[in-house]
Amino acid sequence: MDLIRAIEAEQLTDRAEACRVGDTVRVHFSIIEGKTERVQIYEGLVIAMKNAGLRKTFTVRKISYGVGVERVFPMNSPRIRQVEVVRRGRVRRAKLYYIRQRTGKAARVAELIRRKPRPAAVEPPAES
Repeated sequence: MDLIRAIEAEQLTDRAEACRVGDTVRVHFSIIEGKTERVQIYEGLVIAMKNAGLRKTFTVRKISYGVGVERVFPMNSPRIRQVEVVRRGRVRRAKLYYIRQRTGKAARVAELIRRKPRPAAVEPPAES
């Protein structure tokens, strides 16, 4: 069993924490057509993540010409060039399957707004 874990550890990428559920992402995915290879960009909402080490996947949903399209990407695939987070989403669920039944404005996810940390209070120099 340790041999399997050792082989899987070699193939893991640093993309493990690239995105979370609720984020809108752009996935740069390489596609081989015949002898040519090109990078296709797939932009959509991350609605689910399945965590299983090397077999970790995430599902991205987008609306294409009025039809919902979902695609499952393996997180550690060598064909994924880059996962770019367009905007962070504020969600309270691990799986956003309810988005499938929503249309229009109801299908939106609120944006996560992070506050900047306050700088430490600087005391004026003591006069002697």
